[in-house]
Amino acid sequence: MTYRQILDIAMEQSAIDSGCDKADFESGKNKVVKSKKDERARKYLSLPFILDITTYGNGVVASASEELCDIADKYINSYTPYHLFETPNIHVLSDALRKRGADVCFMAEYWLPTSENLPVFQCDYTLKVLTPDDFSDLYTPEWSNALCRERSHLDKIAVGAYDNGKLIALAGASADCEDMWQIGIDVLPEYRRRGLACTLTTSLAREIFALGKVPFYCCAWSNIASARNAVKSGFSPAWAEITAKKLEFIDEINGNRTL
Repeated sequence: MTYRQILDIAMEQSAIDSGCDKADFESGKNKVVKSKKDERARKYLSLPFILDITTYGNGVVASASEELCDIADKYINSYTPYHLFETPNIHVLSDALRKRGADVCFMAEYWLPTSENLPVFQCDYTLKVLTPDDFSDLYTPEWSNALCRERSHLDKIAVGAYDNGKLIALAGASADCEDMWQIGIDVLPEYRRRGLACTLTTSLAREIFALGKVPFYCCAWSNIASARNAVKSGFSPAWAEITAKKLEFIDEINGNRTL
């Protein structure tokens, strides 16, 4: 599978998630669409969106509720695409959303493998491919990136690294949509910087490809260690998203903390 084929699959999925056409992501223009529910969307998304803005680097698609289409249209047509996703411009969006009881909540960058021919790494530990029965007891805090207790039924396959029988690193794949599975990775602190993250990421990605699915990877822009792992593992930045949520939802995530 070539990068172009991989990218097309990702854009098709983003079009489902946003409620637009795949071509909108490569049109070079900005577009606002009304968000709607779709059973084919990534399982962790809550649709319809209040507001979600996505770019693959060539134009922007804003998927919004009817109440926020006006804000979305003004915002995405006020700045160049990449400036929409950074401060200080994003404060303009935040101020407008807060007047409507919402605010920017999630900001993330998504990565795709550049091809199926991923790097091959070696490590000094034993690797094992795990099935759901094998990792059913691993829904614990140290493996919370690799596995998700709330959506455990979507966790399909994992690769673990063992040191004399002790699990020291784990990469898991979540079937977040029909054609694309997301990779999450955890390494115990005392075993980091030993090449385990890239070894497991690439091993799991090859397993996902073998099952006829496309692996994808997500990290916060500030997670430098995770981004470095993506690059080393043969992934490149593909698309970025910012998502707004109701203020009550944001307060709940923050535990109603104030400074």
